[in-house]
Amino acid sequence: MIDPSTRTHAARVAVARACVVTRSIRSAFDDVPKVIKPDGSPVTVADYASQVVVALTLAELLPRGHDIRLVGEEDASHLRTLLRDGERAALDIVAREAARFFSGLSDEQVLDALQAGAAETPAHGPQSYWTLDPIDGTKGFIRGGQYCVALAYIERGTPVLGVLGCPNLSRDLARPFDDPDPVGSVYLAAAEGGLFEYRADDDRGPGLHIRRLEPAEGEPVRLVESVDVSHSSHDASERVLEKLGEPAEPSRLDGQAKYAVLARGQADLYLKIPRTRRNPQYIWDHAAGSIVATEAGCFVTDLQGAALDFSHGRQLRGNVGVIAGGARVHGLALRAVGELGLVPPREER
Repeated sequence: MIDPSTRTHAARVAVARACVVTRSIRSAFDDVPKVIKPDGSPVTVADYASQVVVALTLAELLPRGHDIRLVGEEDASHLRTLLRDGERAALDIVAREAARFFSGLSDEQVLDALQAGAAETPAHGPQSYWTLDPIDGTKGFIRGGQYCVALAYIERGTPVLGVLGCPNLSRDLARPFDDPDPVGSVYLAAAEGGLFEYRADDDRGPGLHIRRLEPAEGEPVRLVESVDVSHSSHDASERVLEKLGEPAEPSRLDGQAKYAVLARGQADLYLKIPRTRRNPQYIWDHAAGSIVATEAGCFVTDLQGAALDFSHGRQLRGNVGVIAGGARVHGLALRAVGELGLVPPREER
């Protein structure tokens, strides 16, 4: 049995280190080789480096012999293919960034660490595992906007620990989201332990306890949602806001930085309203963010009011969409979604 404080420390250090390497790669992004996976999906060298560093850090800081099951978004297959074809530029950058914290790694050790972060969720026995999105918000990362490193530990289908590393998100709430911060922020939440904010460049400094306040009745509801309309319908969100009263101009960010913005009180409501059920929701896209928001005092459910269930493998198969906010706003938004008929019908799946 691992002491929860040991797990929490390992997670915080892993994400802080991943923030360092993603920031380093982004600073020289024009000179970094572009990577396109065989299925055409976007990925960057920073995704690979982040996952390698997180996997190696967990192995370093958690007790030896403990089964560290890390269900991450990436695997080593594409880098192995590039290496066999004599293209090693991407692997060299991943190895260089990992060497900031782990010296003397061979190609195979780097690739093995990347593959170690591509485990499957447990099929039997206790449903305990880590899940990682090494760069959540790839498009935001590419254009120099908001993105995050999202790591969570799940027990019996529920996140009990979540860390969001947001390298471009300032702790100064007055700083615009489109003005990348030189330090960034990290948000760490443990079940019934509250939410704490840290500098992204310091894995040992003190944290600030975060507890958001419910907006006063009658105030405009501030929405945060995805930039990409393929992830969430902006039109549907606008209809919900109109139901709730005088809407404020929405904030649009990539990745789970949205959960952090909600948790610290810069938004009152996060909506993810898919047009259909055909696009899957993956566990690593919501696990860390959902507990960060919950521990700040928010309610996080799907569009039908059900808790997010992380016990169905790599996807949130039992849920559709997300509503997150304080108790009053969440309840009003949930009712509005139902009245407007915005839950995609099941037959479209």
